[in-house]
Amino acid sequence: MKSLLVLVASAACAFAAVKEPVRVTGGLVTGTAGKDASVRVFKGIPFAAPPVGDLRWKAPQPPVKWDGEKKADAFSPNCTTGAAPGGRGGAKGGAPAGPAASEDCLYVNVWTAAKSESDKLPVFVWTYGGGFTTGSGSQPRYDGEALAKKGIVVVNYNYRLGVFGFLSHPDLAKESSHNSSGNYGMMDYLAVLKWVQANAAAFGGDPKKVTIAGESAGSIMVGAMVASPEGKGLFQRAIGQSGAWLGLSPALMKTRAQAETEGKNAAGTKSIAELRALSAQDAAQALRVQAAITIDGYILPEDASTIFAKGKQNHVDVLVGSNGDEGTFFGGTNIDAARAAAGAKDRYGDAAADFLKLYPSGSDAEAVSSNLARIRDEVGWTMRTWAQLQSKQGKKAYVYYFTHVPPGAGNRGASHTAELEYMFGNPPANAQWTDADRQLSATMVSYWANFTATGDPNGKGLPRWEAYNPKSNDGKAMVLGDTVAFGPQVDSPRLTFLDKQFATLQAKLK
Repeated sequence: MKSLLVLVASAACAFAAVKEPVRVTGGLVTGTAGKDASVRVFKGIPFAAPPVGDLRWKAPQPPVKWDGEKKADAFSPNCTTGAAPGGRGGAKGGAPAGPAASEDCLYVNVWTAAKSESDKLPVFVWTYGGGFTTGSGSQPRYDGEALAKKGIVVVNYNYRLGVFGFLSHPDLAKESSHNSSGNYGMMDYLAVLKWVQANAAAFGGDPKKVTIAGESAGSIMVGAMVASPEGKGLFQRAIGQSGAWLGLSPALMKTRAQAETEGKNAAGTKSIAELRALSAQDAAQALRVQAAITIDGYILPEDASTIFAKGKQNHVDVLVGSNGDEGTFFGGTNIDAARAAAGAKDRYGDAAADFLKLYPSGSDAEAVSSNLARIRDEVGWTMRTWAQLQSKQGKKAYVYYFTHVPPGAGNRGASHTAELEYMFGNPPANAQWTDADRQLSATMVSYWANFTATGDPNGKGLPRWEAYNPKSNDGKAMVLGDTVAFGPQVDSPRLTFLDKQFATLQAKLK
């Protein structure tokens, strides 16, 4: 491992010299210099044909070929939802950058410090969060330069959002070669991973050393891709940040029948042809459905939890984790004692008393505190459970727990998404980062780069990060806080309670 890290570090030290123009699927592209002269940046490379007109709600098609050299010097439009930006899972704390949103949005961006095509650097493929309704690869916090300087080829991309990315309908299934509908955003993801296999080497990357990564909705997509038989062989490692195939808490996936019924009811008497003829805004207004990954019979042949329970998921090493104040992002303070008690009974039934012992709500203040702790622990439980299931396969799993409160965060604390700027090495605009912030960020960039390169986040000069072990450190994680050290994440009684509740849900699948 040490020798590989030395190679990665040495590759990052030299000025980039990947031969341009670079030939990719579709044609030739030229990039621009990064802020650091050692990095070349390629923005807005098509990985699929624009999913417009008859291609709306179809699997992504090959990109339209172009003549000459395409200047890859500007981000593409963000993917539209046909409405004003909104949603959860990454929408707050950084509005998408780039041109106005459009359905013509399926593009990738690449950062590389490779000296030549023969460098064979590890590849990091990032999927943004945003509750499946907002987000883009052009957001400043996802700039890949800091990771690229560590010897990583960074790729991010846009995927279809909202109704355009996740509408299910029985008539769409009939016209599909896979007899499935929905999950078009996941199909975009799959197309990107195939694009990486075909094109990573042109940027000095190694298609046999691919790590997929994402946060919130993006992490849910990573978890689903780890579960999907379609993802086999397209990546070797996975990073999940505050989200798994379960979502952000113990839950089952929506079935194909449920999703298609919802889509059919939303469409009413309108045919698919009529819906495709509508403008993006009119289609979004006509089709009010919840954007979510579903059991479609293709990307996911069954509930991902069943796939993981059977050990049939892709056998890859993982780095996963959550934040100390996840709930402040989701309105976790909007509760009182009466609502907390009623909610416990509605959600947990006969187990409500056990829940209230762990998360008491004797007063309004206590209800708020317990609700925030519940959200924190549920997200933490999903990530620990992911690590647990990968370790059962004999794969390495590393769990983190981000607790550092960014400057200016106030009572939001270490909220959902707070880790992003640190692991990418991109201070927010006007952020007053201290030396401690910069040091934490440097540590996290190194951990993420090392894991991408070797499957192990550890490296010279870094605090030791223990691999997950169900017998010796269940409920513990690498705490990324004001100090960095291995320590507690979710305590055993709460893990046990959540394990039991999810087992009850899983029994419904049998």
